Amino acid sequence: MQSTEELTEQQAPSVYIDDLKNHEGQTVIVRGWLMHHRDKKKLQFLVLRDGTGTVQAVAFQDDLSPETWERFKELTQESSIMVTGTVRKDDRAPGGYEISVSDLQIFQVAGADFPIAPKEHGVGFLMEHRHLWIRSTKQRAVLRIRAEVIKAARDYLDNNGYVLVDTPILTPAACEGTSTLFETDYFGTPAYLAQSGQLYNEANIEAFGKVYCFGPTFRAEKSKTRRHLMEFWMVEPEAAWMELPGLLELEEGFISYIVQTVLEKRRADLETLERDTSKLESIQAPFPRITYDEAIEILKKNGLEAEWGDDFGGDEETVLASQYDRPLFITHYPAHVKAFYMQPDPNRPEVVLCADLIAPEGYGEICGGSQRIHDLALMEQRIKEHDLPREAFEWYLDLRKYGSVPHSGFGMGIERLVAWICGVPHLREAIPYPRMLDKIYP
Repeated sequence: MQSTEELTEQQAPSVYIDDLKNHEGQTVIVRGWLMHHRDKKKLQFLVLRDGTGTVQAVAFQDDLSPETWERFKELTQESSIMVTGTVRKDDRAPGGYEISVSDLQIFQVAGADFPIAPKEHGVGFLMEHRHLWIRSTKQRAVLRIRAEVIKAARDYLDNNGYVLVDTPILTPAACEGTSTLFETDYFGTPAYLAQSGQLYNEANIEAFGKVYCFGPTFRAEKSKTRRHLMEFWMVEPEAAWMELPGLLELEEGFISYIVQTVLEKRRADLETLERDTSKLESIQAPFPRITYDEAIEILKKNGLEAEWGDDFGGDEETVLASQYDRPLFITHYPAHVKAFYMQPDPNRPEVVLCADLIAPEGYGEICGGSQRIHDLALMEQRIKEHDLPREAFEWYLDLRKYGSVPHSGFGMGIERLVAWICGVPHLREAIPYPRMLDKIYP
């Protein structure tokens, strides 16, 4: 085995696979990991990946020294190697190019017992080997799309005047339900992993007008459904002077931009996942809108038992979304099924000025947002009604004392959006290392 220094002392330039098109006819070095190896006696076929793409390298025995030819016998799946060769255009090859090999160097021969073989594995087995499963073609495609979703989300907000302001992960109190908090010790005082950055965003808008935060959030919800994780990433915009109509326009513009950006820049990854992209092409603003009252009537007509005051679960959301070819807004939920900070409808105070955005194809809620209470007395009343510790919310009440204005915001879970765009059945594939009710390894 050669040292790194020896391996890098080569005359040919080292290039990434996605840049091979700019080196046609040239001799280059490609470094990466061996995905497949076919031995045809005097002919060797290697499929190599380097993180930017995959390429086939073809080696003829007559073109190589006996020493180099012998190295092919050592190769195992996932061995780390360096291939030197000439870039050759081949329209049949992935990416349109192949490498005619003139030299092979091995950095490490991987163990012959690589757990994930080219055959069917159970999901439980794959999750136990998630650190290796992410090397597979489809998992790489999902996570590249995830990266594009994150970039598009930030680009949209940055380009529309929103300022990224980071919010804390350790907090003194709940933002959502107190029963879903992860508690930790903060030097003798209880603290909690953040369920949301929203409350801090509400403080930040009075400094910047329009803000967003993006980071991990935590919900200790004892759920095993395909729509839930204990740890997930959320982007949360908040804007001063924005009321519910403006919030809905923000959300539909935001989601449309992200989906169309992924279609433009990651279509090859969607094809790898065999995603029906025609269902994404139609994701353009405006989105259909119905009220909670209308949703109840639709559910009843479709044979579901739904009474006014019930919250909606996965079955109800799927039926409602199936009526449309794009995400659906459901607005004006009963106040008692929503969070304490949501602004009541002045014409009907038993409902709040809120909206859930439901994805098509059975993927459920992808955004949840509302206009926030801006009146001090009403916020004090809500905190009391929800039995929240006032001392932990004094700073939040200050926001209603000093320059309060109408304002709105929403939160979007990255994993739910990625799962829907990719068409994967479970959120566990939409995050590199999922944390679920019964899983914290690896």
